[in-house]
Amino acid sequence: MTSNTPAWTKEIPTAAIVLADGTIIEGKGCGAAGVVQAEICFNTAITGYQEILTDPSYAGQIVTFTFPHIGNVGANDQDQEMLEAGKSDGAVGAVFKADITNPSNYRSGQHLDAWLKDRGIIAMSGIDTRALTNLIREKGLANCVIAHAPDGKFDFEDLKKRAQEWSGLEGLDLAKTVGHGQEKPWSEKPWVWNEGYSNQDAENYHIVAMDFGVKRNILRLMAGLGCKVTILPATATAQEVLAQKPDGVFLSNGPGDPAATGEYSVKAIQEILKSNVPVFGICLGHQMLALALGAKTKKMHQGHHGANHPVKDYTTNKVEIVSMNHGFAVDADTFPDGVKETHVSLFDGSNCGLEVEGKPIFSVQHHPEASPGPQDSHYLFKRFLNLIKESKGEALVSEN
Repeated sequence: MTSNTPAWTKEIPTAAIVLADGTIIEGKGCGAAGVVQAEICFNTAITGYQEILTDPSYAGQIVTFTFPHIGNVGANDQDQEMLEAGKSDGAVGAVFKADITNPSNYRSGQHLDAWLKDRGIIAMSGIDTRALTNLIREKGLANCVIAHAPDGKFDFEDLKKRAQEWSGLEGLDLAKTVGHGQEKPWSEKPWVWNEGYSNQDAENYHIVAMDFGVKRNILRLMAGLGCKVTILPATATAQEVLAQKPDGVFLSNGPGDPAATGEYSVKAIQEILKSNVPVFGICLGHQMLALALGAKTKKMHQGHHGANHPVKDYTTNKVEIVSMNHGFAVDADTFPDGVKETHVSLFDGSNCGLEVEGKPIFSVQHHPEASPGPQDSHYLFKRFLNLIKESKGEALVSEN
């Protein structure tokens, strides 16, 4: 069929995604111009695009948003998860169905397109994100290149070669890249409507957080429970952690292959576990703990990325709606004696939590600091607090 649309009215594609298998997807460029190699995934959340794009766990990835309206609340200085405000180590790319929506929210400080440019995030709109999501579901998480060229000129053979030559996330340690890299105190508490953030002024317990790419809201929730929080880099030794005289040790979320990060962190975690200090891990921290206990991790076909995932807590027999962001999973079949599965995904049965029997040690794969349910999993921070209290012979708090 011949089109009756004059050639001069046709919009020239200014952005493209090229998969390692040669698949080319063209659209309209937005955000920063340039080219970047990454792994492409999809996220099914309908809110929180700024938190998603600044989550350090998305380092080395391009996020395809299945929700069509992105940009409607703009961007601001508060809704970010990266520990350092000036760093840009979260997602490197983003894909939207529709053009970025103009902001309409009293908290907005910047149009999302300008915010993307400032952070160096390459983005693309105007494509069938449902079709792209189905492609990822069928073929799995794929290595690719996303490119934005305002003049619409692309060397597709070169882009295909770049996609094929990228090493991918397997075997890649990113925790040292996105982490703060040095000791840092934290006192900020959770956001309160019409008040914003406040600082903790009654620090009853000391938690040391090993920073593999920690999210701000995790730290806020611990501070909100009356805890002094000290952040140490992912490369901290057990001696450095224990020298802080912590009442509890937290293993944070983060990006990359847990086996690669484990090459330097597992030994430290194993030494920390011998001290009997309560330990709590989230996401990559869960995987790090599993490796330290002798279990194994594996790459997932499409990963879990979204804010609508049902997870069952075997310790309470309750089902929670949780936020997830991981492309690797702990293999529960490799748990040694004394390690018990506590949480499981009701989507695919993959492991989402563990505990060490008789010891104050536990972790979860999902993100309990998020609010998709809206706060179904916040009790886990109180569970950590209770392990600390129990170790001191103090009265426990309700997890409800």
